[in-house]
Amino acid sequence: MKRLEEITEYYGPLLAKGAFELGAIKLSPSAPFTWASGYRMPIYNDNRMFLSQPKYRALIRDAFADMLSAIGGGFDNIAGTATAGIPHATSLADMLYKPLSYVRSSSKDHGLGHQIEGIGKDGYNGQNVLLIEDLISTGSSSLKAVEAIRNAGGNCTLCLAIFTYGLRTAEEAFAALEPPCVFHTILDYGTMIQTACETGYISSDEAEVLHEWREDPFGWGEKRGFSREVKA
Repeated sequence: MKRLEEITEYYGPLLAKGAFELGAIKLSPSAPFTWASGYRMPIYNDNRMFLSQPKYRALIRDAFADMLSAIGGGFDNIAGTATAGIPHATSLADMLYKPLSYVRSSSKDHGLGHQIEGIGKDGYNGQNVLLIEDLISTGSSSLKAVEAIRNAGGNCTLCLAIFTYGLRTAEEAFAALEPPCVFHTILDYGTMIQTACETGYISSDEAEVLHEWREDPFGWGEKRGFSREVKA
């Protein structure tokens, strides 16, 4: 059986190349993007772009399945985060022939007010639940999903995601969970930058700027003269 590191070393560069091809990951250190928060950032990620190509949907599904096999542990239910995690959770659940559920960011404000769909009136009833996420940024949205699953009677100790920025805030937030929940991603930030350099997408100087951003993502723009845009 392959180790987790071997699996991500194989799938990570393939996924990075696909992300650049489809525009799921865009890098622009000299003309940074404006995130919804108003911060100017040199990277933009939209994993929904992978949905347009069957080969990349299959790659993500296969990577998750291989990662799960390497990690071990039985899971009774596959839960996707709404909305970007749902398609990949569905593909994986179909492949493994497992029950599927999905977790909203908050409860509905109408009907029965559910936050989680795909479970019965007794919730997960002690099931082991694997959470599928698309992106680990600061980790806050993923942790809310873990909390919702646990509040619904599920045991959630593992989250698999497509990509992570590798921010310390996410690592610290997951580490603080009790009981523990760990996350693993197909593609990490370091592999993404390495692949971008190898394919000629960015230069070594731009790679250095991108590494600097990860050390202080919310202060990076101001230091370089890119002020945060405050929306009215």
